[in-house]
Amino acid sequence: MASAVAQPLSRRVHFDAADFRVVEVDLAHDRLELHWRDAQGQPLASIDGLRHWGDGQGRELLFATNAGIYDRQFRPLGLYVEEGVALRPLNTARGSAGAGNFSIQPNGVFYVDARNHAGVVATSDWRERRIEARLATQSGPMLVVDGAINPAFDEQSDSLKWRSGVCARAPQQVVFAVSEAPVTFHAFARLFRDELGCRDALYLDGTLSRIYTKADGYTGAAAVMVKPYAGMFAVFVDRRATE
Repeated sequence: MASAVAQPLSRRVHFDAADFRVVEVDLAHDRLELHWRDAQGQPLASIDGLRHWGDGQGRELLFATNAGIYDRQFRPLGLYVEEGVALRPLNTARGSAGAGNFSIQPNGVFYVDARNHAGVVATSDWRERRIEARLATQSGPMLVVDGAINPAFDEQSDSLKWRSGVCARAPQQVVFAVSEAPVTFHAFARLFRDELGCRDALYLDGTLSRIYTKADGYTGAAAVMVKPYAGMFAVFVDRRATE
């Protein structure tokens, strides 16, 4: 008989007239990972690709979501660290908001460090903090900064998009969320601050964002992938643990 395996907590949250899929990863029990390419250097490209890659290693995918914004070559647009190795450098370029969401300031970095503690820090503070990251992804904009909604967001905005984001509510408590319908940046930021209790939160991406859990399947915007992901968060379990 298969033994029970603890999985990241997945739930639907109704907030401010919208629904969101929220997944909590407890780093004390679950090992959060980042994956972009396989051993041959080929992009995994999709959550299905990630799951099949894990299957080939005897690992079952319990949770996954896309990690952040990519460039025209489908590479992470900013800092990207897997297992302590920086595969893409910190991006400190400052463009106008019209240049894309990554350029809305402040943008930031989500990380899990060598002590297995997670956090979100503004890009401008990253180098000064000297964080020894086990994994990290840079994206933008930050949704919540030290308990305040990003002042670049207009509460009256009519720009509605699917949105995904992440925060560390505590050093070993990571919270991911994706909207189940288009919402504004301001509404999404309020979800993280007022409903999920995050003092710092980072936007990951929009239109193509999805969350997968073994328990609930897919939630998010895209029914069909039209562009590849450049980096995905994942929690796996060794299949032997379920036998």
